[in-house]
Amino acid sequence: MAATDEVDGTGIREPQHHRTIDRVTRILEEVVYNPGMTFAELARAIDAPKSSVYGFIRGLVAAGWLYQDDARFYIGPALHGLNLASGHLRPGSVTDADLQALHDDAGITVFLGVQAGQDLIYVSEVGADLLPGFAARTNIRRKLLATAGGKALLAELPPDQRDAYLRRREADESPLVDEFLNEYDEIKRTRIARNTLHSGSRRALATVVRGPSGKAAAEVTLVGRTVDIEPREKELSKLLLKHVDMWHRRSGTR
Repeated sequence: MAATDEVDGTGIREPQHHRTIDRVTRILEEVVYNPGMTFAELARAIDAPKSSVYGFIRGLVAAGWLYQDDARFYIGPALHGLNLASGHLRPGSVTDADLQALHDDAGITVFLGVQAGQDLIYVSEVGADLLPGFAARTNIRRKLLATAGGKALLAELPPDQRDAYLRRREADESPLVDEFLNEYDEIKRTRIARNTLHSGSRRALATVVRGPSGKAAAEVTLVGRTVDIEPREKELSKLLLKHVDMWHRRSGTR
């Protein structure tokens, strides 16, 4: 019997290490305990040639498990997506109480989301029971261009990054690219991105949440029935910005 087929006394196959899994796990563990490591530091820490580590790191960044800032690596937002799917919410610097207060004032569903690679991942929610069919827990990844929150985040990217992202879209996303470009000036002027979904029956309003550096770190979205949101759109937009600005002032990054 091969080593990979060893079984214990109950006939259950013993867990075996896998070289690729071990390498990926080690990279993530190093970044968890040493945030801000460079590529060279990671390669040295796991005692592996840079050429063998490069593909793993690029893949982890693309999938959102790591993110890169000024040539340094940090744990990415995809981890938070798993927390949401498992029911263990981890909204980061925006607390559950913050989202609950926004929900109480707005009276509609609130989602907090972050960019993970090419996607938007919802990491926390309040009032989702009011929105049957939205299913953030079973569909935590959404295309950026197909969501209000994703459009809000895209509008905050540096122009070269945003243009590169839009150029990489597949042909089936061309209408979404055109829609975003038509809405871009309005998003920048008002700080609010909008989206209609479910064949027009749902309406979403979103804005970005800034981190300590002042850069967009997340987005918060109000979602509800179009018939409920449209008559209140101006009021809800002001309310959303009021709460987000309050969080920003509290963090001392204004």
